[in-house]
Amino acid sequence: MKNKGLVSIAIIIAVLIIDQIIKVEVKTGMYLGESIHIADWFQILFIENNGMAFGWELGHKMFLTLFRIFAVGFLGWIIVKQVKQNVPMGFLVCLSLILAGAAGNIIDCLFYGMIFNESTPFHIAEFVSAGEGYSHFMTGKVVDMFYFPLVEWTMPDLPFLPYAGERCVFFSPIFNFADAAISCGIVAILIFYHKRLNDFMSTKSEQNA
Repeated sequence: MKNKGLVSIAIIIAVLIIDQIIKVEVKTGMYLGESIHIADWFQILFIENNGMAFGWELGHKMFLTLFRIFAVGFLGWIIVKQVKQNVPMGFLVCLSLILAGAAGNIIDCLFYGMIFNESTPFHIAEFVSAGEGYSHFMTGKVVDMFYFPLVEWTMPDLPFLPYAGERCVFFSPIFNFADAAISCGIVAILIFYHKRLNDFMSTKSEQNA
């Protein structure tokens, strides 16, 4: 039980460190909107967003940050309970990836607005004294950079088709390492641990009944 808890902590710390190293390198080394061509299907493209994973937006920035903090706290509580119940290590790894990814984006929201000046297409951001950044506590922007335009095509110019005549891209969202950790954790749970997830949800429903 103790070893599983230590592994979970190690995964969370490792993801946070890797995520923040990548973000700081991009933030302090690239102009906003700058792209580095790695391959035809992979680019490092620096953008910032106020929203959820993959640049989606939902509500006011302060609400999003508070929601993230609550979600991470709740997930941390779940992980502690699951460790005590001696669940499979793989399930804990998935939960730890999700928690670490969410926490990684929270760090951006909490502190980046305070410690960096603003990134623009003409100015590369630098560290500044706390409180002299482009925004305030809890209102920083999340740094994204991974872009995988795997397939590109132009929709036929037919009036009944959506996006007729427009250039389309799959996969178009731009994301970061934290987003990838969240996605991998969720997908792995749905594929390999969906029964345990159903059992957990059923137990919670019975307790609330």
